[in-house]
Amino acid sequence: MKKIGIYTIVVLIVIILIPSIIVKTFNFVPKENKLGRKNIEYHEEEVPENEEFDGYIKIYDTRNQQVIEMALEEYVKGVVAAEMPAEFHIEALKAQAVASRTYAISRTINYKEGHPDHIEAPLCTGIHCQAYLTLEELKNIHAKDWEEKYWPKIEEAVDSTKGQVLYYRDEIIEPLYHSTSGGMTENALDVFATDLPYLRAVESPYEEEAPKFRSLITMTGDEFINKLIKKYPGSNITKDNIGEKIKLVEKTQSGRIKKLAIDGSVINGKEIRELFDLNSTNFKISFNPKTNIIDIETIGYGHGVGMSQWGANGMAKKDKSYEAILKHYYTGVELRSFTMDN
Repeated sequence: MKKIGIYTIVVLIVIILIPSIIVKTFNFVPKENKLGRKNIEYHEEEVPENEEFDGYIKIYDTRNQQVIEMALEEYVKGVVAAEMPAEFHIEALKAQAVASRTYAISRTINYKEGHPDHIEAPLCTGIHCQAYLTLEELKNIHAKDWEEKYWPKIEEAVDSTKGQVLYYRDEIIEPLYHSTSGGMTENALDVFATDLPYLRAVESPYEEEAPKFRSLITMTGDEFINKLIKKYPGSNITKDNIGEKIKLVEKTQSGRIKKLAIDGSVINGKEIRELFDLNSTNFKISFNPKTNIIDIETIGYGHGVGMSQWGANGMAKKDKSYEAILKHYYTGVELRSFTMDN
């Protein structure tokens, strides 16, 4: 909509009441990577008995409510193809393969009796864990030549990193990832209230090509206020006092909205994200009282913790290896070959 004339834009989020929390990073220097020269063998005292792994995993299929058992590496291929565009650079796909494999093993070890949200198995095929699609399903949702053009690339990404996982101080990590960070990733503590030293906020350049790097939604002031009052019925918000009733309380280190005050009540930024279906918590809300229009501009897509997939692709296109990508997004980690009992 073309805006005519001069009007006043009232920026809702204008006052910072509490300084952003800056989380100190660990001064951990990763050991030299040995992959490509020899596999690391684990002695009995280094790997607890419950980490023994036979190369197969159990997965709860959310589509038919059945438990399937399959080889880890075949599962990883289906995850990489479902989670990351096959058009991405091969080094980005390799990074995704290692992250997806590590996540699968971590879940398998930590939830041997099944995850609380799907007690039949430690992993599921939905986005609750990692999205997984069979080759047939991938062929059905892509162009006719997709398998011929891209499946060998997916296989290369997985096969060339076979068995490789990420460790932090001798423990397998839980490598979270997301689509687009918007320029900087997030501390796990600020999103999930869990302080994991390898999930620290880091810069994430080269994301500008991401389709959801920046987005804008527009609504009337009445629609905006009605949604807020329905969610927070005790709030006394009108178009006349909207700038006074909504205040920024705290931002995270990466610039995302951590806390807001809605008519004096402090809430999490993710509540506003969910309420208005925003792509991330890195948003700015502006109100034009003359036109009664609310604009919410959002940067990034996803929770922002761990590896940015579009950032990984950008780094790969700048000649960064998958190992460099992983060590950039996961602080202080080490790549190792996971020993499997076959």
